[in-house]
Amino acid sequence: LRDFLLVYNRMTELCFRHCVCNLNYRLLTGREESCLDSCAARLVRANHRLMGAYVGLVPAMLQRRAAEYGAAAGPPGLPA
Repeated sequence: LRDFLLVYNRMTELCFRHCVCNLNYRLLTGREESCLDSCAARLVRANHRLMGAYVGLVPAMLQRRAAEYGAAAGPPGLPA
C-alpha cells in the first residue's frame, strides 16, 4: 500500500507540474485536463508494463535464491 501511494503521489506531482501552468483559476482548462488525462494514462500503462515484467521475474529470482541457499548449505548431514 505504501509503494502504491508513493507511485500515485509521484505521478500526480509529475503530471501536475507538466500540465498545469496557470493557477489563477479554480477549475482546470480543457487543455490542462486533457494533458493530465494523457499524462496519467501514459504513466499507468508504463507502471502496468513494469509490474508485468516484475511478476514474470519473481519466480525465477526465488528459484535462484533457493538454489543458492541449498548450495551454500551443502549436502545434508555434513557440517557447513
